[in-house]
Amino acid sequence: MHAIYIICLKGPAFVEAVEVDEPTAGAESVVIDVHVAGVTFPEVAQSHGEYHLQRVLPFIPGTEVAGTVRSAPSDSGLRAWQRVAAFPGIGGYAATVAVPPTAAVFPLPDNVSFRAGAALPMNYLTMHFALVRRAHLKPGESVLMHGTAGGVGTAAVQLAAALDARVIAVVSEPGKLTAARAVGADEVVWLAASRTLCGS
Repeated sequence: MHAIYIICLKGPAFVEAVEVDEPTAGAESVVIDVHVAGVTFPEVAQSHGEYHLQRVLPFIPGTEVAGTVRSAPSDSGLRAWQRVAAFPGIGGYAATVAVPPTAAVFPLPDNVSFRAGAALPMNYLTMHFALVRRAHLKPGESVLMHGTAGGVGTAAVQLAAALDARVIAVVSEPGKLTAARAVGADEVVWLAASRTLCGS
């Protein structure tokens, strides 16, 4: 099958397209034919050898995917050909990935594209956990978000807005003001002094 290897730790420009055997799936694994794989912070960091989980070279990166189920355990609630998004944690940059039972695999509604689905697990589930389970965000409350132009920041603004909170976004550059408003921020603050305060 087609896959992408990280073959050295010189950055994303040095990944390599390869042909490898399909993954060996355990009886409890969900096997997914990958249509789209997300690009997240871990892949970039892994390509430089800077991620906290170190892998033996070469390896197939890819923490989040969207695709169709090839096979699944009978008690998983999933079926063959079903559209899903998943968080395999590793191995998603391949035509097929075997997702362990402890990973998040969830049905993808027909009105959500594979491209959008592949962007959900890392950023949106992280922020859902932070806002709903940790912060217990309620409608009408205000949220101050820093770093709203990146993937996690965008997800944070969108989810907080969807939860009917008032969102105040803080950006580091004037060019990011429009982006923060476009994803749902009620107010946007350009913290121009942040570079001086951080010593740069």
